[in-house]
Amino acid sequence: MTALEQYSRLEATGLWREAPDAQRRDVLVALGDATLMISTPAEVALTHWSLPAVARLNPGRRPALYAPGAETEERLEIEDPDMIEAIETVRAAIDRHRPHPGRLRLWIGGGIAALLLGIGVFWLPEALTRQTVALLPEASREEIGNRLLQEIGRLAGPICTSPRGSTALNRLARRSFGEDAPRVALLPTSIPETLALPGGILVANAGLVEDYETPEVLAGYLLAEDVRRTETDPMLTLLTEAGLGATLRLLTTGQIDEDPLHAHAASLLSREAPPVADGPLLARFEAAGISSLAYAFARDVSGETVLGLIEADPMRGQQAAPLLSDADWVSLQDICGR
Repeated sequence: MTALEQYSRLEATGLWREAPDAQRRDVLVALGDATLMISTPAEVALTHWSLPAVARLNPGRRPALYAPGAETEERLEIEDPDMIEAIETVRAAIDRHRPHPGRLRLWIGGGIAALLLGIGVFWLPEALTRQTVALLPEASREEIGNRLLQEIGRLAGPICTSPRGSTALNRLARRSFGEDAPRVALLPTSIPETLALPGGILVANAGLVEDYETPEVLAGYLLAEDVRRTETDPMLTLLTEAGLGATLRLLTTGQIDEDPLHAHAASLLSREAPPVADGPLLARFEAAGISSLAYAFARDVSGETVLGLIEADPMRGQQAAPLLSDADWVSLQDICGR
């Protein structure tokens, strides 16, 4: 390493001793490029010290005592303050450019700690939540879904039910989804149009039967909500909102407290349903043999924002079988006892 420019070829006198039993000699000390040159007053070279190896043996004291290395016996005493300052400045500059294993270990350790903290804060909760959802038995999902439905009923009003209306609703569900149809519950108009709960429960606003002339509207909204349910597991949404504590309790005990259920129920009642892509939804209409027109015009009477559902109606030009008999449709419209 090159000495700092302002100290280039600086010279001073000093006392040099080659060994502990040797007599000290007056010498001329010159600061050069990467070396400390020691010579006689007649400028006969005695030795060269490598600046990176030079060690100060008595920091802060005068005269300054130096050695060419930690394990050597040579010694050099210097009184000249300019030379001492120059050597110390160059030694400090050299030290700044040395590798510092301890400092590197500190940075590596800090980086690993930050990585572990990031994993613990960001990755672990999500991974644990997904693992809990994957391991949860269907019976537990149904129990949690029923409890959540009760919470929604307490907040928004009781579930609409009547013997004939409930029978008609079950027939509509089987007609729309097949024999493995989800459970469908109708609640007063204070809830969003549809909700999906854990355990295969779909909740619908009673206005979807009370305010329309055909059951295809309710069927369409239920099919759309079922598409959302398959894209985002309602149980995962619940546990994500409930937090890590509720997830750990459910994973270890199989139980979930009332507070997170109540909070999630309130959240469901105040959120807007995300849009559903036309492709998957039209596939559901086609599989069920239901026209998408009634649902499309219920969403937008002008048809402008649902043009894809109108133009790609899978039952266009076909005679679709009725979803319900007239008697069942009337019973379903009266399910809330209006």
